[in-house]
Amino acid sequence: MAKFTFRMPDIGEGIAEAEIVQWHKKVGDTVNEDEEFVDMMTDKATVPMESPVTGKILEIAGGEGDMVSIGSMLVVIEVDGAAPEDAKEEEAPAPKADVVEERIEVETSDASDADDALAADPRPEPLPAPTPAPESTVHAKVLATPAVRKRAKDLGIELTQVKPAEDGRIRHGDLDAFLSYNGGYAAAAPSRSDEEVKVIGMRRRIAENMAASKRNIPHFSYVEECDVTALEELRAQLNANRGDKPKLTILPLLITAICKTLPDFPMINARYDDEAGVVTRYGSVHMGMAAQTDAGLMVPVIKDAQAKNLWQLANEIARLAEAARTGKAKADEMQGGTLTVTSLGPLGGVATTPVINRPEVAIIGPNRIIERPMFVPDGMGGERIEKRKLMNISISCDHRVVDGWDAASFVQALKKLIESPALILVA
Repeated sequence: MAKFTFRMPDIGEGIAEAEIVQWHKKVGDTVNEDEEFVDMMTDKATVPMESPVTGKILEIAGGEGDMVSIGSMLVVIEVDGAAPEDAKEEEAPAPKADVVEERIEVETSDASDADDALAADPRPEPLPAPTPAPESTVHAKVLATPAVRKRAKDLGIELTQVKPAEDGRIRHGDLDAFLSYNGGYAAAAPSRSDEEVKVIGMRRRIAENMAASKRNIPHFSYVEECDVTALEELRAQLNANRGDKPKLTILPLLITAICKTLPDFPMINARYDDEAGVVTRYGSVHMGMAAQTDAGLMVPVIKDAQAKNLWQLANEIARLAEAARTGKAKADEMQGGTLTVTSLGPLGGVATTPVINRPEVAIIGPNRIIERPMFVPDGMGGERIEKRKLMNISISCDHRVVDGWDAASFVQALKKLIESPALILVA
């Protein structure tokens, strides 16, 4: 038997360390050659590590959320026969007691950690005996069907406190009467134990980026209401005749309108290097698209959005959103944005004040579409009331680069295109 030390490789991009996001194996497990055993995150992407050998894992560098420097030990593997050329010849040091205790404290939800804790102390203290229920509760005789008992339990009502209306049997009507005369008796929600969640991986990156954006960028927001009735009618017509093309959401239409508006407002499609004191105004639109994933909010980038038609944008939006959700987005697909659109879809609310994706200088947020009665021209010089579809457009800007007048003028120009959607399709 020999021991092989797998060291954190240099995965490029000039990084000095990477974060442990998720272990797929633990100490004592067998790992096969070319099998992924841990996911490591850099500032750019999540990279799975594959084992170059087959063997039993003896030691790991740390827990999820810990940082590992390039070239330092990531895992020690016991292999059969002679060790590979780059194996570590000396015995791998046993984990120190304080390290073991730290892992047990942080990751108590893992079954293997519970085993480690028992191994550290083979004589754990016995659990305290359960406290017996009060005598009155145990022996109280209450007549009620199982359905009534379950409902009372869900409502947090002690049946011994409910007075039955007849024959000594408690019914649903008796529970209703009890609630009516004892308003606020039932708990608002069942009690839950506190939970500590370690901020690691993508969640940590998001926290750091958002904190840096709010700390360094003087934000201001502007919101305008747009009538999207005609835009929604156009979208319905395009979808009805799309053939084998992807179904259009409002996002490709909005991105197209933004790309058509930006040439007159170059300060919106820009990035600010505040250390160098340089603003770069971009001719091409590399549109960041905020996508919600299980790991948190990610922003894949649609490169050269201004050069794509509606259907190409729809395809790219779907592809990038799926890649972000499944963790398969490439590093170059997650960087290089010049402007970001963020949408919560039907949860969009009346108005939002999104946080700028630094070093960009603006972010645009379409909100939920709602229907409201509005006064519209009746064609005879008067007005009539008509049901219209309305949506608010929010924009947050970096006040060091974008003035309020410029942001408002940009949104007003965008509104004209949105409310006259035929212009969106004009080359």
